[in-house]
Amino acid sequence: MDERMMELVAMGASAAVNCRPCMEHHLEKCDELGIPREDVVGAVQMGMMVNRGAANSSRKYVEELLGSDVLELV
Repeated sequence: MDERMMELVAMGASAAVNCRPCMEHHLEKCDELGIPREDVVGAVQMGMMVNRGAANSSRKYVEELLGSDVLELV
């Protein structure tokens, strides 16, 4: 995997785990490498889809463990 791809993966992973300092760091690296912003946006969108999927899965698991009313206010 080349450095450009590693930075795009890092951007997506940073978005997936909600790491703002990581996103800032890797965006700077992407800019230094001349990675087009639309590629960076695509990586972040993929990371956010992973984040959303994980959150939905966790929500369902919590509901199974503790009941659906536990998350009414969340």
